[in-house]
Amino acid sequence: MRNDGGLARRPAVVVSAALALAVAVAAMTFSGSDAHAAQPRLTVAAVAQDPCQPRRALPVPAQLSGRFDADSSIVRTAGEVYAAPGRLVPLTRSEAACVAAAERADRDWLQAGLVPGAGATQRSMAVRALLDLRLAVRPDGAVLAGWHSGWEYAWPRDSCWVAAALAGTGHPAMAYQILRFLQRVQAPDGTWAARYLPDGSGPVRDGRPAELDADGWVPWAVWSWALTQRLTPGSPPRRALALLWPMLVRAADAATRSLAGDGLPGPALDYWESAVQVTLGTAAPLLAGLRAAADLAADVGGATAAGDGRRWAAAATRLARAITATFGRTRYQRTPAAGSGADAAVTFLGPPFAAPDPRVLRAVDSAQRALAFPDGGLRPGTRWPGTPGVAWTVETAVFALFDAATGQRSHAAALLAWLAAHRTRLGSLAEQVNSALQPASVAPLSWTDAAILLTLLAQARDLPTIPVPLPGIG
Repeated sequence: MRNDGGLARRPAVVVSAALALAVAVAAMTFSGSDAHAAQPRLTVAAVAQDPCQPRRALPVPAQLSGRFDADSSIVRTAGEVYAAPGRLVPLTRSEAACVAAAERADRDWLQAGLVPGAGATQRSMAVRALLDLRLAVRPDGAVLAGWHSGWEYAWPRDSCWVAAALAGTGHPAMAYQILRFLQRVQAPDGTWAARYLPDGSGPVRDGRPAELDADGWVPWAVWSWALTQRLTPGSPPRRALALLWPMLVRAADAATRSLAGDGLPGPALDYWESAVQVTLGTAAPLLAGLRAAADLAADVGGATAAGDGRRWAAAATRLARAITATFGRTRYQRTPAAGSGADAAVTFLGPPFAAPDPRVLRAVDSAQRALAFPDGGLRPGTRWPGTPGVAWTVETAVFALFDAATGQRSHAAALLAWLAAHRTRLGSLAEQVNSALQPASVAPLSWTDAAILLTLLAQARDLPTIPVPLPGIG
């Protein structure tokens, strides 16, 4: 998540339409503060000589009119840019052919998988999230966090959530492509930088420390992908998992090494991206990752994997006890220190990452009430340093996911309805909703899209939860 405090980025609203052939990226940008948006302008990708390929994003003054189809993949306006279906804008013959091909490819891709959701509104939200993610995943497997400068990079955390969501909605090949990208950019010591250039050439050198939570999210994403595969001996999925295994070993070993004498990971930058410290936002994902890696060791088979699994299970047990002994004393606040306040990361201690005990259930309920705005959205934490009055869609969605996965489906439905009601005019999910209840920052945001899809899946059926491994059992 992009904190608008110390590591601020210029606030803007971007609205994107996903195209199978990446014909265009439609975006609506608000200049000025996210609390008081100025006049919108449309930002889209100009058409190159080959109309099926984007050229670059251009700000175009726009007086938007006509009909916007929430589940359409094509948008078009006058003058070398795509804007919206339903407007009577002439197309050249080659452009029309490209548009038709992109629409057919989008429909075929959606039909090959699952579009979750109960009712037209939820399904429309799922369609747009899926299409936006399809565009966000680059040919090399990099996942763009959003279509705007400052967001057009691959965060490992966001990528893992997208991989899990795509695997769960019936697109495991694309999910695997993401995992292979993460494997290519992993550091030799098993860690990941905060974010990467989408061409895979290396991390973004902007002074951000590594974000240790990736060593938890990546094993969870691999585990989520593996659940969708038939891992029989000698099968292509088993061979595919074997290719990922060295990455997972390095990640789980790095997570194990990160544990200090008290059993908690050392200070690190977490999803708030505001300070290097020991937080639940790092500890909880690492616990999920160690448990996922230990569970996958049995699928890989062999004495070496079994020994690795035992080590990771023991590390997970040690970390779980430390989380209970330290964060548990503060009712699972942001840090082990009393008074650090509620943090949305408490949801990472529950399904689909873990089966929560009653104390975690009570802590999540308390945090949700503390972080909720009267209109229904949630902020990241009670001590969040960002702009006051701004709700964040990822945080709202992770509470919805927790509610859905713990059987509190009416609560999840209410949060989903709020998210659906605060989408952009093209139906995309923005990173924020400002105090004027308008979408703000960047849209679509890939992490939010992924969290929404996982929530809709959890509403429809029970999502598998990572099992607690037994130390000493290989």
